[in-house]
Amino acid sequence: MPAIEEALRRSGRDWNDLDAIAVAHGPGLAGSLLVGVNTAKALAFARGLPLVPVNHLAGHIYAGWLYDDFPSPEPRFPLLCLVVSGAHSDLILMTGHNRFRRVGRTRDDAAGEAFDKVARLLGLGYPGGPAVQRAAAAGRPDSIPFPRSSIPGSFDVSFSGLKTAMRRLVDSFPPGTAPVADLAASFQSAVADVLVTNTVRAAAELGVEEILVGGGVAANLELRRQLEARSPVPVRWPPIRWCTDNAAMIAAAGYFAYQDGARADVTLDADATLKLGIDRPEERDALGAH
Repeated sequence: MPAIEEALRRSGRDWNDLDAIAVAHGPGLAGSLLVGVNTAKALAFARGLPLVPVNHLAGHIYAGWLYDDFPSPEPRFPLLCLVVSGAHSDLILMTGHNRFRRVGRTRDDAAGEAFDKVARLLGLGYPGGPAVQRAAAAGRPDSIPFPRSSIPGSFDVSFSGLKTAMRRLVDSFPPGTAPVADLAASFQSAVADVLVTNTVRAAAELGVEEILVGGGVAANLELRRQLEARSPVPVRWPPIRWCTDNAAMIAAAGYFAYQDGARADVTLDADATLKLGIDRPEERDALGAH
């Protein structure tokens, strides 16, 4: 409650200015989701406001609608969304507001998780993404030929082999002698290359108008450099402060869900494994999903 009251104070608004309350009910850590969902349900009930359920991944996507320089043109559909975070590496085709179809995913580790694990191997601390990026600034990205995954017939990615290659290479050096900067730079370049290669190929094959990137890894400068250089269509990036988890992105997603008629009641529960969109044709047919 102190955080909510502080947010209202800073915005210059009060409870009477609110039209609805949006809440992320999944996916994510169950404990955190439960706190948010139960608080939102209580507030919506007490204030007589509509409760709007939001998928956390949709929040990362709708961070692309949070502009620093109003007015700005909205992203154009069909839109390919690359959502890269500590727990997710997904390619999502967006054909309109709240119309999602997953077309690619990680087969094992997410990109952010791989950054965290490699940062730990290199003794760089946590969170891994910024730590690896800082170390990589003094290294050469072409110094170590790390493997790149390729999964025929899909837009999926894999980072387990890359992570294993890093572990074996680090173990091959006597303690304290590993070239940390070169390792970090080469690893970072490999992760970006895998993500960009699949994203660019999907964008071309699906005929999208733009690419939108969201999630904590969207703040990575090497990913930004490679995708900007190789993309066949314009690339849209949220401001860096909206890349990591934040309430503004949930509010943005909640706005469009509210406009689309999404409502929940007091039975809303946290779902740690909540999916965004349907990625198998038979599921889409069965559910009548877009």
